[in-house]
Amino acid sequence: MAMFFKTLPFNSCEFRYDSYVAGLGSAVPAVIPPPLAPFDHRIVTPKPHQIATYYTINREEVLGGGRFGQVHKCVENSSGLTLAAKIIKARSQKEKEVVRNEIQVMNQLNHANLIQLYAAFESRNDIILVMEYVEGGELFDRIIDENYNLTELDTVLFIRQICEGLQYMHKMYILHLDLKPENILCVSRATNKIKIIDFGLARRYKPREKLKVNFGTPEFLAPEVINYEFVSFPTDMWSLGVITYMLLSGLSPFLGDDDNETLNNILACEWNFEEEEFKDVSDEAKDFITRLLVKSKSWRMSATESLKHPWLSDRSLHYQLNRKVNTKFTLQQNLLYSKQ
Repeated sequence: MAMFFKTLPFNSCEFRYDSYVAGLGSAVPAVIPPPLAPFDHRIVTPKPHQIATYYTINREEVLGGGRFGQVHKCVENSSGLTLAAKIIKARSQKEKEVVRNEIQVMNQLNHANLIQLYAAFESRNDIILVMEYVEGGELFDRIIDENYNLTELDTVLFIRQICEGLQYMHKMYILHLDLKPENILCVSRATNKIKIIDFGLARRYKPREKLKVNFGTPEFLAPEVINYEFVSFPTDMWSLGVITYMLLSGLSPFLGDDDNETLNNILACEWNFEEEEFKDVSDEAKDFITRLLVKSKSWRMSATESLKHPWLSDRSLHYQLNRKVNTKFTLQQNLLYSKQ
């Protein structure tokens, strides 16, 4: 087994963690609305203008980056609204079409757990997406913070929100296809609200067209992607199973010494809960993972079924889960290893 390195919304509402734990089995938890984007959902069309006319981008403050380019904090000149500018290198027509697809996908997504698009600008060499800004950083960076104590209940709260975002996407017939810890952001350091980001590989799902893809991050790929078979909603659910396994243990179930070994491990679909890190993990959590990391996609739970699973829905169980998960050291060591 390879090493990898708080609020449970009810009816799309975020509640206070301490009120929830204190109220289990007695009072109804105090709920507060989730932090929505600071603007109404909008349909965005790329503008052929210079972004500097409308926004000031802080080139010194990099919020994230990847194969596409970098994300910087920016401010709308007219309103003073703080946003995030994702600068995507797109010189060829094919590269531009990929980004336009991302824009079309985001235009259809209006949910508190999905990052929202505000504007877009297209030039000869790049396309810039101006999006909702969240300041909490990546989920995994947060849980390894020395001042943050992760419990299994915390993991429940994070996974439930991811499920709610996926449930909405799947109802809109959209597949994310690149779900991984780097694509899950915390809204702030003070709350446990998360948002799913990066829809660059997302696809509109049309069952009659039998979609196949050959991209993604090896560690999180479902078997059907590796085999170049048809993908569908369960493809995202496999990735959710991998993330859940990681959050609970600090271990990656399929990570090998190189990409080929990782892919072979996934195809073999051999994993277990025998590691010491799973000693105090509940049977319900293990059952939840077992119903997602299934090689045959037709047997995996859907997002809706996952939300009904006792691990995510049984509040009497949640009181028992307020125990610390000893993943911090494992996560710290492997994040350091992955950055070498």
